[in-house]
Amino acid sequence: MPKMLHTGQVIIDLVMAVDHLPAPGGDVLAQSAVFEAGGGFNVMAAAQRNGLSVVYLGRHGTGRFGDLARDAMKAEGIRLGIAQPAPRDTGLCVAVTDACAERSFISYIGAEGEVSAEELASVPALAGDYVYVSGYSLVQVGKAQALVDWVLGLPAAVNVVFDPGPLVDSPDGPLLQALLPRIDVWTSNSVEALKVTGAADMGGALDRLAGLLSPEVLLVVRDGPRGCWISQRGARQHVPGFEVDAVDSNGAGDAHAGVFVAGLAQGLPALEAARRANAAAALAVTRWGPATSPGKAEVDALISQTLGG
Repeated sequence: MPKMLHTGQVIIDLVMAVDHLPAPGGDVLAQSAVFEAGGGFNVMAAAQRNGLSVVYLGRHGTGRFGDLARDAMKAEGIRLGIAQPAPRDTGLCVAVTDACAERSFISYIGAEGEVSAEELASVPALAGDYVYVSGYSLVQVGKAQALVDWVLGLPAAVNVVFDPGPLVDSPDGPLLQALLPRIDVWTSNSVEALKVTGAADMGGALDRLAGLLSPEVLLVVRDGPRGCWISQRGARQHVPGFEVDAVDSNGAGDAHAGVFVAGLAQGLPALEAARRANAAAALAVTRWGPATSPGKAEVDALISQTLGG
């Protein structure tokens, strides 16, 4: 059975719910505040809860936040690929969700922002495995080059999944240029796809992504409550979403990505994996917090309920 090797960053989210964000220089009161594992943890938890074994191939820190990160990964059954904690603590993200379920982030990178070639090579990537690469990693000077070099040296039978995230705004950076030919699965939201490609609409973004990547690359672009688009070898299809009452969009894209990869790893066609990912994201937005992906049984139930209706 394949596994996921996640090379991104696990950080700790300070999650707060507010009616609205303050004006510059202003202040608002939050209805709640809680520390939760977040960042790359959200994708890993989603995949693990949906039947895919996951290894975290990133650093974790020494201190209260590192302890929280390790405890959360242990609780989900996520294995630590790099066993030894780094001498500094894990980083922190302030995640604020307003009454419209939209979220805003301010992040500080800690121990997870560095990794060595030796650490990356400590866990073998085998044929059929999925190596998950985050665009956040490409802006970390302490890990970006080592990570790209390691990915480029992987056997062709290892699947490379790339999630650009919000910080990659152009395909022209040297590290991304080096990585593009090695990507097997592209997963992003529509805003990220439009920003990276400079396209004016989703059709243009998919066309330009297809031009940047190999024709064999499987593209999945999330389009909010409308679902997602999948595209490969010139064939494009919209996969409808599920209608729910959203309360918090934090972590929904991560749930989608983790469940999508879990489906592919279990041999599902891209369309079926995308349908399951849409269901997971829909359930995730009905819950507060970052790592709110449902498990396999809940995804099955929502799909069955919808198809039966």
